[in-house]
Amino acid sequence: MLNGKTAVVTGASRGIGKAISLCLARAGADLALIYAGSKEAAEGVCKEAKKLGAKAISYQCNVADWSQSKAVCDAITQDFSTVDILVNNAGATQDNLIVRMSEEDFDAVIGVNLKGAFNFTRHLARALMKSSSGRIINITSVSGLMGNPGQANYSAAKAGVIGLTKTVAKELAARGVTCNAVAPGFIQTDMTASLPQAVKDYAHTATPLRRMGSADEVAETVAFLASSQSSYITGEVIRVDGGLCM
Repeated sequence: MLNGKTAVVTGASRGIGKAISLCLARAGADLALIYAGSKEAAEGVCKEAKKLGAKAISYQCNVADWSQSKAVCDAITQDFSTVDILVNNAGATQDNLIVRMSEEDFDAVIGVNLKGAFNFTRHLARALMKSSSGRIINITSVSGLMGNPGQANYSAAKAGVIGLTKTVAKELAARGVTCNAVAPGFIQTDMTASLPQAVKDYAHTATPLRRMGSADEVAETVAFLASSQSSYITGEVIRVDGGLCM
């Protein structure tokens, strides 16, 4: 389905990013995997992708940093013959009520979630336009659609990602590049596993399907948007939330 394509995935070393990376590898894509912290975890994902037949290289980068992002994107375009798919998945949270939230926590979350998506889109836009089927998939959140107490920074960033998605979709459509967003709800990951039981119970009762989603369910949606099957879809936000945000 994605044979001969190269996908860049940010936040690729764990959770949803890891699931996306391996799903794209199974579909035939080669991978440029961006990670912020654990080189060991990123190399583990590379190893798994290579077992699936993919070329996979990891790159450390603070996606919120313009210069670092540009240097990594330049390296990717040197290491791979094409860049066809960009998945802006890197994310961070620093939750607090608005009356207690620090400027530093607000800026940090906006930087990773929103500016990071801008940086990689900006630096890889020309490479994606050279592809015969450029695809940008941004991972947003239902928090960006409906807000969430204690997440003013995260909700604002994810709402910004939706606005960025729609604008990029309009700007790059003439060059055959599509840009869509995926909005997960409660997804079972290492992060949600550590949530208090009361929050887990709420996730089940508030979600019409009465369960958390899996990272693989998000990844399969991303793979669809990266494929030729989605060639006439752009500027869309697809919720993978079990009906939470209906």
